[in-house]
Amino acid sequence: MEQTADVLERRSLPKGAVSASRVFGDGEDIATARDLARGFLTDVQAVHGLPVSGRVMGTVQLVVSELVTNARKYAPGPCLLTLEIDDGAVEVTVWDSNPTPPAILAPDPTRIGQHGLEIVVAVGRSFAIHREPVGKRITTTIVLADDPDGNATGRWL
Repeated sequence: MEQTADVLERRSLPKGAVSASRVFGDGEDIATARDLARGFLTDVQAVHGLPVSGRVMGTVQLVVSELVTNARKYAPGPCLLTLEIDDGAVEVTVWDSNPTPPAILAPDPTRIGQHGLEIVVAVGRSFAIHREPVGKRITTTIVLADDPDGNATGRWL
């Protein structure tokens, strides 16, 4: 079913209307974070009628996996994953207890590993690191819909 821009506009949701959060502690599998993201986006599409392409589904799961993995690897204690729909995009936020911002390395095709944040920055519409009274928050947004040619409407293509 094809949807016009005005139909999508009428279905747009106010900030905070659709969100999911979960705390991830020691011993929890990163696959659980990806499952939360997949389930959240499936509900966004089925319940709220917002478009979510297969590419976006995979991209959000990749971003969630990278951010939660980094939080679990470099910060003591639990981390908090929050997914929220805002302005035609899913905002992915991960809080952890380590106040030190991560190093985002310059692209280097010869480097083995440590490309996770490089990828997260590349696929998102935005990326930000915020220091908190305890720890930090890393937030990125991924546009929900592809353009008519099947390309992402983010900045990476």
